Amino acid sequence: MKITASAISLTVVDVKASSAFLVEHFGFREEMSADGFVALTREDVGMNIVFLRRGIEVLPEAYRNERAAGVIVAFVVRGLEGEEARLRGEGVEITLPLREDPWGERLFQVTDPNGIVYELVEWANGVGPVENAA
Repeated sequence: MKITASAISLTVVDVKASSAFLVEHFGFREEMSADGFVALTREDVGMNIVFLRRGIEVLPEAYRNERAAGVIVAFVVRGLEGEEARLRGEGVEITLPLREDPWGERLFQVTDPNGIVYELVEWANGVGPVENAA
């Protein structure tokens, strides 16, 4: 199998609110949209983020009324303190303050208007597991 692209689809109540959050604060751009759907991209992320409106018919019937919960979308970055300062300056609430875990992961989290958690991660030694694999 050859994977040519990847995306994560998150079911939310307000598609426009989550989309606007990533466009304004994380530099994503809208690639496609329709009623109840938006696909966002960034050239350097390697995946699309898709928001689907809760109840939309493309979702399996058993999951149509669910919404994304317990999901953390993580972005590995460089200059973590600078990103935290930038987001604070833009009025974004930091929902988990900057910390370092024993295994060397430095991170903080923010939450969008639909409750989707975004974690910005930087490795204390400068190279993490994903970067080692590349």
